[in-house]
Amino acid sequence: MSEQSATRTVPTRRLSFDAALVGVPRHFAGEGDVVLSHLAASLSSVFPDGEDFFVRSVRHFRDRITDPDLRRDVAGFIGQEAMHGREHRDLNARLAALGYPAQRYERLTRWGLGLGQRFTTPKIDLAVTAALEHFTATLAELILRDPEARALFGDDVVRELFLWHALEESEHKAVAFDVYRAVGGSERMRRIVMDAVTVGFVGGIALAVTVSLLGDRATYDPRRLVRGLRRLLRSPVVRRDVWRQLRSYNRPGFHPDDRDTSDLVARWREELFGQRGRLNDKLVGSAA
Repeated sequence: MSEQSATRTVPTRRLSFDAALVGVPRHFAGEGDVVLSHLAASLSSVFPDGEDFFVRSVRHFRDRITDPDLRRDVAGFIGQEAMHGREHRDLNARLAALGYPAQRYERLTRWGLGLGQRFTTPKIDLAVTAALEHFTATLAELILRDPEARALFGDDVVRELFLWHALEESEHKAVAFDVYRAVGGSERMRRIVMDAVTVGFVGGIALAVTVSLLGDRATYDPRRLVRGLRRLLRSPVVRRDVWRQLRSYNRPGFHPDDRDTSDLVARWREELFGQRGRLNDKLVGSAA
């Protein structure tokens, strides 16, 4: 564990966005941006069952963790991921009502992960979790750090849900990685799995967005489609530094805390959940 890992806190916050989601419009991202709306919807659709997979993968090894700080953080990780899954299911239900294939993608994600687990081992599943946690931590840092990235979500409620998710991904970004190391996961397996996850995740999301777009009449308006594609290609999401940060995972000796985001986490904890926190009205229980 790194020095940051030894002092981190991973609180479980119980939130509910359900009531606010009823006002989310059809093309919520940007200024009615069709491409970014389908991208955000496709990402949300894989989160609930992806988070469930992360929880199962880490929980499988919980009894083998002897470090009390890491055991505490595993409990926080499980609590946070469970809440992310619940709130994204609510968002996906709203997206499905708006015509997105979000709930069909949920079922497909569940089926794919279940099929994959028939041919892997618990340690490989943990390596997959650590790799995907690096993806989510990289995107989370981008959202928290870059106002332009936050603006891409458009609708206030969707942006706030992703902001909360991003904060907590940053809080627990090293937990699955530290569990993987603690149970003897190898560097070779870690890098091989990351290469496979990169191809599968990026390719899968690209395919999901394409299919989702094909089912939307707005896609067939050339002006809206071209405007959306241009905005995506000029957005922070596809910058080279983001790709370099993702690929840094394969550097020998890598650790998620190599990038110190503690100041960023402290800022957004105060912004979202401080005395005048923007999301205090969404809290339905005290943080654990």
